[in-house]
Amino acid sequence: MDISTLIPSFGSGVLTVIWFVVALSIIVAIHEYGHYIVGRWSGIGADVFSIGFGPVLWSRVDKRGTQWQIAAIPLGGYVKFKGDANAASGKDGEAMGEMDESELRHTMHGAPLWARASTVLAGPVFNFILSILIFAGVMMFNGQVGDKLIVGQVWDLPNAPYELQQGDVVLAIDGQRIPSFDDPEAFDGFVQDMSKTDPLRYLVDRDGAEMEVSGPYLYPPIVLSLAPRSAAYNAGLEVGDVFTAIDGAPIVAFSQLKDAVETGNGRTLELSVSRDGMTQPFALSPRRVDEPQADGGFVTNWRIGIGGGLAFEPATETLGIGDAMTAGVRQTGRIMEGSISGLYHMITGAISSCNLSGPVGIAQTSAAMASQGTQSFIWFIAVLSTAIGLLNLFPIPMLDGGHLVFYAYEAVVGKPPADGVVRVLMTIGLTLVLGMMAFGLTNDLFCP
Repeated sequence: MDISTLIPSFGSGVLTVIWFVVALSIIVAIHEYGHYIVGRWSGIGADVFSIGFGPVLWSRVDKRGTQWQIAAIPLGGYVKFKGDANAASGKDGEAMGEMDESELRHTMHGAPLWARASTVLAGPVFNFILSILIFAGVMMFNGQVGDKLIVGQVWDLPNAPYELQQGDVVLAIDGQRIPSFDDPEAFDGFVQDMSKTDPLRYLVDRDGAEMEVSGPYLYPPIVLSLAPRSAAYNAGLEVGDVFTAIDGAPIVAFSQLKDAVETGNGRTLELSVSRDGMTQPFALSPRRVDEPQADGGFVTNWRIGIGGGLAFEPATETLGIGDAMTAGVRQTGRIMEGSISGLYHMITGAISSCNLSGPVGIAQTSAAMASQGTQSFIWFIAVLSTAIGLLNLFPIPMLDGGHLVFYAYEAVVGKPPADGVVRVLMTIGLTLVLGMMAFGLTNDLFCP
């Protein structure tokens, strides 16, 4: 079932909260389970496994004595290990003072250093594993375009119907033979040389016979994806919309729309959009967007927040598990690299600090991705899981990375930091985390 079919049943505010809670709860559950299961494997017992904070709505105790619960405030979760005084893994000195050596071994603070470090590191690692598995699964489900460009579903475009049919093997368009997808430079040149008219003549192989048929411009100005909270999304554009004119001038190519947006210097564009056979007017003001580059830098461009593609869904081949997993790892790595680069460039002032979203922005993005279908929402969960896993590795007390810094200190010095020092640093860490959340919330409320 596509979750986007549920959207008319909810008000937008309720919907935003629901999808945010769903996305965050899945990610938190995986993160905390990583802590829990590796801790258990390492001989560390857990008293409580909680999704959410505050009053307990539901709970049960398993045979190991761990209380599994769902709490009323769904903004995180925690595992309270034996020997912990609280959800932040503060040391319960009084309780531990009454334990013998064998009992201490099963506490978070009495276990060997390797066991504690592994348990803490497991939370972010499980987030990354979740992301890799989701990315790989989506890529396996979608498959990959093979050596031949085979027509799948032809999108509903204003000049339809065309003679191009599902199953046709495209050999040439507008008199040009199609180059290999493995040669991006040649394929870009092929598209640039194509006449910007609609329809075009396609040479196809249909059931073993070559023939010429009419077909759409290869990259029409169709909306195949919407960036959450973008100008296009906020204006009410939908996936499947087709732009037919800009400021009264007809267009047939996505590149014509892209050029108008990028060269307009932010001016409002009067757009004609075809939807369900009817033409509707839209006024869109492009926004400045900081975009990551392959070299790690950023470039600021004008964008309206849509993604296009081919005029038809190309038939795909099944992607093997090994290739899909490799692609999943690479995608997770790209998100981590982009996040670190983005944070660095925000700190240095190279890009706007408005690129940092808070809880409201993340919640709105959750609902926006859910509105575009199940696959988009699942992909967003993977992206957010990577971001949360990376954030937790920052060397800030209160976060997993802060605990790992304490363990590194212990490994070098031979003893853990004094309890009083840890308490002070944890307070500082809490202040930093709350400050970061407040800054993100301010961006959500006041950034354009």
